[in-house]
Amino acid sequence: MLYGATGYTGGLVLDELLRRGIRPVLGGRNAGKLQTLAETHGLSHRTTSLRSDELSAAVRGIRVLLNAAGPFEETAAPLAAACLSSSVHYLDLSGEPAAIEPLARHHAAACERGVMIMPGIGFDVVASDCLMAHLARRVPTAQRAWIGLAGLNHASRGSARTFARWGGRGILIRRNGLLQTMPPGELHRSFDYGEGPRVSLGLTWGDVSTTYFTTGIPNTEVYFEATGVLLGTLAASRFWGSWLNTPSVQSMLDAQVELLPAGPTSVEREAMQIITVAEVEDRSGRRSSARLRTPQSYTFTALSSAEIAMRALGGDLQPGFQTPGRILGGDFPLTLPGVHREDLS
Repeated sequence: MLYGATGYTGGLVLDELLRRGIRPVLGGRNAGKLQTLAETHGLSHRTTSLRSDELSAAVRGIRVLLNAAGPFEETAAPLAAACLSSSVHYLDLSGEPAAIEPLARHHAAACERGVMIMPGIGFDVVASDCLMAHLARRVPTAQRAWIGLAGLNHASRGSARTFARWGGRGILIRRNGLLQTMPPGELHRSFDYGEGPRVSLGLTWGDVSTTYFTTGIPNTEVYFEATGVLLGTLAASRFWGSWLNTPSVQSMLDAQVELLPAGPTSVEREAMQIITVAEVEDRSGRRSSARLRTPQSYTFTALSSAEIAMRALGGDLQPGFQTPGRILGGDFPLTLPGVHREDLS
């Protein structure tokens, strides 16, 4: 089942699944949109809310569920619980630590039922998580990790809605194995994305959760290249603080998000490239770094999630809570078209 197929990212994932000969059952909450999409492609569909009784009925007979419906902070927990109770393998495109962390607590129950729970099978976190797995092989004693991202200049409505919910919450990092919150705009670091060092600013990203589960590295920070838009966004978040999370402001932001384009066009996606740089260091000062070039993030998400879903359907999985880097290994992104990696040190 592809849950959330009527969204922008879900539509790209559906196209890639169909291209590979996989004809999923479509799931979602909007009956009209779901029926229209299903009829267009000759697929079956199941409309369901996120209530546990409806979800249990909806996933009956399903082997693998891929959740493409954000914000995942709202959808991941109920969908994963339904999958767990029905012995269905659960995958999602989450890049939200607030969604990923609770799923990790189901590890023992998932192992018992022979179910795999793997969040983050899109660009976030496959590209960076697998890059961290690669560096952890080179420096097995690494204690600190830094990740820098450049080129994330376009967001779908769903991603924009998620970013709006993060406003005023502070920036998450992992320190000594625990998640901690830092004020927006406080963390600065330079990364070489291919044209010399560029200043980057700390942001919340899924790897502050998954790097720890994949590699055991207890200290992780994630940064985005400091573009003008990012600087303005962080300044607003720091100035307005928790006011951004009030119901009235969130409603206003949701209304503004609806005015945005659904997401970048195919022409825009083809013209873009994302650069991920990762660095690790151990207590003795031994360091290693690498740079990964990938297609635009939504294009990469469709490619990686379809490939991982195919593998899961074929039995290439491991019960329990898992991360892409831990199960697929550091070289997995290199199996996807348009992906290149270079070791820097």
